[in-house]
Amino acid sequence: LQKTSEDLDTKHKTLLLEAKDEALKIKEKAVKEYEQKEKYLKELEEKIRTRESSLDKRAEQLDSDKQRLTSQEQVLRTTQNELDELKKQQVGQLEKVAKLTMEKAREQLLASAEKEYAPDILNQLKKQREALKEDADKEARKIIATAINRLATDQIAESTVSAVALPNEEMKGRIIGKEGRNVQAFEKATGVDVIIDETPDSVGLTSFDPVRRAVAKMALEMLVSDGRIHPTRIEETVTKAKSEINNQIKEAGEAAVEEVGLPALPTDLVKILGRLKFRTSYGQNVLKHSVEVAHIATLLGQEIGANIDVLKRAGLLHDIGKAMSQETPGGHLQLSVDICRKYGLSDEVIHAVEAHHEDIEAETVEAIIIKAADAMSGARPGARRESLESYVKRLTELENIANSFKGVDKSFAIQAGREIRIIVKPEDVDDLGAFKMARDIAKKIEDNLQYPGTIRVNVIRETRASEVAK
Repeated sequence: LQKTSEDLDTKHKTLLLEAKDEALKIKEKAVKEYEQKEKYLKELEEKIRTRESSLDKRAEQLDSDKQRLTSQEQVLRTTQNELDELKKQQVGQLEKVAKLTMEKAREQLLASAEKEYAPDILNQLKKQREALKEDADKEARKIIATAINRLATDQIAESTVSAVALPNEEMKGRIIGKEGRNVQAFEKATGVDVIIDETPDSVGLTSFDPVRRAVAKMALEMLVSDGRIHPTRIEETVTKAKSEINNQIKEAGEAAVEEVGLPALPTDLVKILGRLKFRTSYGQNVLKHSVEVAHIATLLGQEIGANIDVLKRAGLLHDIGKAMSQETPGGHLQLSVDICRKYGLSDEVIHAVEAHHEDIEAETVEAIIIKAADAMSGARPGARRESLESYVKRLTELENIANSFKGVDKSFAIQAGREIRIIVKPEDVDDLGAFKMARDIAKKIEDNLQYPGTIRVNVIRETRASEVAK
């Protein structure tokens, strides 16, 4: 036992010595690292101090240069004012000697130059116009063709139908009910007017609110299919139809957001968007139009490197104000802006929405693209219907404007009013005059007519050379 105790004491002392040695090594290592870090920090501090000193000197030099430049600018401004005053005095003296104002002299000089160098001016104008037209047409055609060729959409959007087919004439009597109580209950529950006339196997539904009209149409179809028509049943069916239409509105909004490729929008905003399914503008479904504008804007934006997210949101929501009923005051443009602002959309999106009808000037590329995409969607063939009367009237007005100019022989409005060709009398209008006439006619059309898209003005001057052989 004594030997074992001695061995344990020996081991204990040995371990204690080893621990002390290890602790000493760790302490020495820590001290060495501390000294190295302290040395590094001192060097870094010295570098910072040197750099601060250098920056202070540079700042002083900049202040000195700024003062010198300010002084030189004042001298230059004084010199410029003196030169302007001398120029004014010289012009006044020249006008006094020539007995002719500068404006009159400029007009005479321009008239003389135009008369003497008309052929040269005309050639230069032709070259510049051809070069600019070739470049602009090539780039515009490339961008638009690329965008449109990638877009697949219906040529004609569906319109809301306000007629309900009946299986037989007896059903009309059941819809009317005893002393008209059924039809009165139906009109009261839906808020639409029921038109029952001599049209066979059909009744009409009229309302300024297309959502109400859709609810009424669905409810009436359900009642006709069920066959049980009485006031209590009418109320139940209308409630069920309202619920179904609300589901359709939500689904339509969600489908539009998904089709455009946007992340989830606020639920209430999606419901408002879905109401556009039941709105039309000149026969074009507004929801389909909004989706189409978003697609066109996205494709155009991809070609020129614009912000795609802004284009998708602004394109889809630019007409969302049209979803609001007449009970909400304000035009659809202001309502669209208010809705976008209410649901926290970015300033870029709000500006693009607000500028798409040129109520304010477009200040961003995205706003310009939305305006162009909206015009393209509304003006493409088959998108919207136009009354024959207004169509013929616009063609007539185009030709009347062209015929009002001196030297016009004939004019023809073609391509559905998107182009007008004017044939002039060559003896009354020269080549330079033809360019002027085209510009003046285009300006008068812009000032006097309202029209979708653009109208191309082509002035044609035919030169004939004839001789008689004897």
